[in-house]
Amino acid sequence: MTAEPTRRGVPEATVGRLPGYLRALTSLGDEGRASVSSEELADLSGVRSAQVRKDLSSLGSYGVRGVGYDVPRLSDQIAAELGLSRTRPVVIVGMGNLGRALASYGGLTTRGFHVTALVDTDPAVVGRRIDGLTVTTMDRLTPGSTRAGVGVITTPAGAAQEVADALVEGGVRSILNFAPAVLRVPPTVHVRAVDLAAELAILAFHEHQQALSTADGEDVG
Repeated sequence: MTAEPTRRGVPEATVGRLPGYLRALTSLGDEGRASVSSEELADLSGVRSAQVRKDLSSLGSYGVRGVGYDVPRLSDQIAAELGLSRTRPVVIVGMGNLGRALASYGGLTTRGFHVTALVDTDPAVVGRRIDGLTVTTMDRLTPGSTRAGVGVITTPAGAAQEVADALVEGGVRSILNFAPAVLRVPPTVHVRAVDLAAELAILAFHEHQQALSTADGEDVG
């Protein structure tokens, strides 16, 4: 099955690998590196070099034989493609352990995201200061106040849909959902679900399959 292209013709599978390339390029730039080969970028990103060349060619970027890719230029190009050329506000809803950890995560700022609001419904939490921000309630976010921003949901499953509705009403068009719930949102709103339990189940499946293969090999022997 062919991956669906984005509006600009970049396959979704390629988009999923771009943050990894940008992370590697940022690290190389911090080291003062001016260029990188597709082989080294592949090794740093955990993919094949042929895949790197194919992905970057879809952005119109081609390395120079014997030189490789220009690190600052390629970093800027990928950041622009991902829409990270400008800072995006982030609202985190749910100040449990995960919400607090995300609020304190410095990597968001370096990737062009700025946490502007922390939200919770627990009276014992509302009013607390976390990394320079005061936890507030959802009703303090007026319609349109979070436009062009990103909403992060770290609430229990039962509260996730209500939170999503409020975020959409506030103007959010991108939601990162850590709650184990399927959200129903308008087609103009993009949702990325992060289900830690599901990811662990997939790992368990592969481990189980490997154990079965090992057992089959021992039986044959």
